[in-house]
Amino acid sequence: MTPLVKVRNLKKYFPINKLCLKAVDDISFDIQSGETLGLVGESGCGKSTVGKMVLKLLEPTHGDVYFEGKQLEKLNKQEVHAFRRKAQIIFQDPYASLDPRMTVGDTIGEALEIHHLVPHSEKKSQIEELLNLVQLHPSMMNRFPHEFSGGQRQRITIARALAVRPQFIVCDEPISALDVSIQAQIIHLLTKLQKQFQLTYLFIAHDLAVVKYISDRVAVMYLGHIMELATKEKLFSNPSHPYTQALLSAVPLPDPSSEKKRNRIILKGDVPSPINPPKGCPFSSRCPQAKSICFIKKPEFKMVSSSHFSACHFQ
Repeated sequence: MTPLVKVRNLKKYFPINKLCLKAVDDISFDIQSGETLGLVGESGCGKSTVGKMVLKLLEPTHGDVYFEGKQLEKLNKQEVHAFRRKAQIIFQDPYASLDPRMTVGDTIGEALEIHHLVPHSEKKSQIEELLNLVQLHPSMMNRFPHEFSGGQRQRITIARALAVRPQFIVCDEPISALDVSIQAQIIHLLTKLQKQFQLTYLFIAHDLAVVKYISDRVAVMYLGHIMELATKEKLFSNPSHPYTQALLSAVPLPDPSSEKKRNRIILKGDVPSPINPPKGCPFSSRCPQAKSICFIKKPEFKMVSSSHFSACHFQ
């Protein structure tokens, strides 16, 4: 079956003076229609850069992104406009992503006008319907972003993304700026909307508990590379890569007695600079299992079992 989104050998390098920052360095993955792929990793590992390249908000240095089998790089202006309707994004900071000079109604209605989705006479009722979908009262359409709480603002950005009835949404850490109780509400809303409209998500986050709840498969990034990719059941029950094992060991357990007994994997040192990454495995400088080959040769990203891939020399 042809995936909705296909990424192959994607790279994004940013020139800094005479140096080169390797934000994303040769990653590949697929996203099937209707599924949620979780993308996790430490801050600065390249997760958001991947999301922006998948949506053609950033041009890749190398590699290809395909949507419905079409290569994004080869789309003409008209085809890019059509792609914008099919693929949307929910940003991390709902306040920064909303124009403070526009009312909620104008913000949501702008997408309807750009894509000529409804007659002008029906625009108001469509905006009211979208606000109802995200559990906001239609009377709020005449208010400005500063009049809302963080959770309400994020609901507005979700309504704006839904306005064009997309197939695919990149959720770029959509709950990290919210209180824990509000996070649960937004996750529940996203799950409900996915089922209602058969949406496909790329869910970018650093909260592993949230990723486990909402994702079908999970990709783990480190220093611009995907280190492990598997179904959430396999990744959380039997992590293959040492970096994934270290990440999961940092997640607190709800049972205090179990939490005291288990051994945490404490990584030493800092994340290397993407300007001067390690020559071999990206994780070699911090890996507790590293051998001499890890500092010389980059490991192949290979299948270790059905639907389970890892980039480690010892798998």
